[in-house]
Amino acid sequence: MSVLVVSAGRILVDDDGRLVRLRDVPAEAREPHGGPLVLDGIRGGLRVVDWPDPAAPPPSGRFLGLRASLGTLAVDEARLAGRARQLLEWRQHHRFCGRCGVETRLEGGSALRCPSCGLDHFPRVAPAVIVLVHDGDRALLGRHPGLPEGMYSTLAGFVEPGESAEDTVHREIHEESGVTVEDLRYQGSQSWPFPHSLMLGYLARYRGGELVREEEELEDLAWFRRDALPRIPPPVTIARTLIDAWLEGQRG
Repeated sequence: MSVLVVSAGRILVDDDGRLVRLRDVPAEAREPHGGPLVLDGIRGGLRVVDWPDPAAPPPSGRFLGLRASLGTLAVDEARLAGRARQLLEWRQHHRFCGRCGVETRLEGGSALRCPSCGLDHFPRVAPAVIVLVHDGDRALLGRHPGLPEGMYSTLAGFVEPGESAEDTVHREIHEESGVTVEDLRYQGSQSWPFPHSLMLGYLARYRGGELVREEEELEDLAWFRRDALPRIPPPVTIARTLIDAWLEGQRG
């Protein structure tokens, strides 16, 4: 069994950005709540441990932020690293029961149980929509501060209480861009561990309105034709899946 080392939202990689799998659990690694977390790996089991000090990685590699490494990881590696990040973050940030304040215990699987009041705590998953708005020939892409230099992506936002995913598409697109959309077409979903989202992907056709960028969310917002796209997200992301689906429809 090999080991995936995760620390503070980072994963251990080699100099080429590839995932490092250590053969032995480092003695210094201590996963909260006792016992290393075991997940299903690409070929059999993969033991996941939390390294205590991201500033002092093991000699076999260096720590790289998971978001920054998405362009170099394979799809199955990114999925596994994302799952590990979410579960470790969940355990670290929910050590105490929200009902009575007693320290929780790992009861198996991903749930934490309060030994005092018996309440089970399950990892949080926050649904969000991610949308490629297009008018047939052009795609609407935005740039927010967290993206790498020069990269543009699709628009996204969290589902609020009482909303359907489709309600969120209409609200978020109008809030971030000022335009309205129609002809929503669901394309698929992706777990997004920043920190614990489930992204629901849609294509949506532009209906009307002038572009009005939400300045607190976006640095830039613009229409792009298929033959003049800016730098876009890597294939492992659902944003790229949406862009590719639009391009394929254009070719069709």
